[in-house]
Amino acid sequence: MTTAVHRPAKPGARLGRDGRRARTRLRRRPELYTSYAADMALLNTPGKRLGVGGILLLGVVMPFMVTDDILVILASACALSIGAIGLNLVTGYAGQVSLGHAFFAGLGAYTAAVLSGDPAHRTLGYGVSDMVFWLPAAGIVAGLAGLLVAPIAARLRGLYLAIVTLGLVFLGEHVFREATRITGGVGVGRPGPTPQLFGFNFRTSSEFLTGAQQTYLILLALLAILALLGRNIARGDVGRAFAAVRDRDIAAEIIGVNLMRTKLRAFTISSFYAGVAGALIYTVTPFVEPSSFNLLLSVLFVAMILIGGVATISGSIMGAFFIAILPRFTQELPRVVPFISAQPTGGGILTASQVESILYGLLIIAFLVFEPRGLFGLWLRARNYWKGWPFSY
Repeated sequence: MTTAVHRPAKPGARLGRDGRRARTRLRRRPELYTSYAADMALLNTPGKRLGVGGILLLGVVMPFMVTDDILVILASACALSIGAIGLNLVTGYAGQVSLGHAFFAGLGAYTAAVLSGDPAHRTLGYGVSDMVFWLPAAGIVAGLAGLLVAPIAARLRGLYLAIVTLGLVFLGEHVFREATRITGGVGVGRPGPTPQLFGFNFRTSSEFLTGAQQTYLILLALLAILALLGRNIARGDVGRAFAAVRDRDIAAEIIGVNLMRTKLRAFTISSFYAGVAGALIYTVTPFVEPSSFNLLLSVLFVAMILIGGVATISGSIMGAFFIAILPRFTQELPRVVPFISAQPTGGGILTASQVESILYGLLIIAFLVFEPRGLFGLWLRARNYWKGWPFSY
């Protein structure tokens, strides 16, 4: 008869079991970080990774679920989202109020239109139709304009800064109206930039996809790239300097933040995004008209970040999609509300465009009063509720 001998586990085996148990406990507590790098990671929880993956998957399959007219709206929303991200970087993150976003969007749109325009057309064009050339050029020209304005704007704050940037819009309206060789003139306009990449025109339907589907997909890809770039800017050293200047610029300067350089960066990056957005908007609507870049466009960009959420990249995208889809909603109101007319001379108490303007104002007021963090704040409330459910704490 043999007797079983108890052999103690090797130290390595015990550490292996303990390590596996520790990893299991950490997986059950996704917000318990063990390093600064893990805390600052781009997608630092499984929920965020799953959510972003699901949204991207939905965006990719969307062209096969909706009609082309809806895709045109969604493609415009992608372009507007890029501009809203740029405005949020300078206003939400850096605290520099800017009402001149329409001016920089116009510079980007006309730079792209001139580079990709037909040399034989009545307006100026150089025939460089590939997006690899005219899209970065649109952002660079607008960014350089922002860099020129930034030293003046960096010396101001609050209402004074808002008025200076507002002046850019009126200056831009005059320049775009008078430079008919470039813009085509008021009421006439010129063709927008050609969405072509390595000889492939996205407006032309292919064997598998329509032109609207192709345009939407390329704009969705550009939005994902620039949103990722914006998020990395916001969570890096530059973004922390932006936040320090926004919260208390004197204290930021005391701890070593260069105020002038930080504000120059904020305006330049924001203007670059605005220029890219202006160029992309008119690849969806292939016609550029000088009066489009007015105060209303700047106000719409401000509405996007206020409704979506200030100082959030996700909020910028939410607000842009909300503002882009809202006109489609108001166009359907005359069918169900008898006193709203679809045409200015339809005989109703209000027209659809008037209802749209009223809704813009009411939504801005409502979000500022009841939910200052916008749609992103509503999402946080819903997420935190279900994380704590069924407990109230």
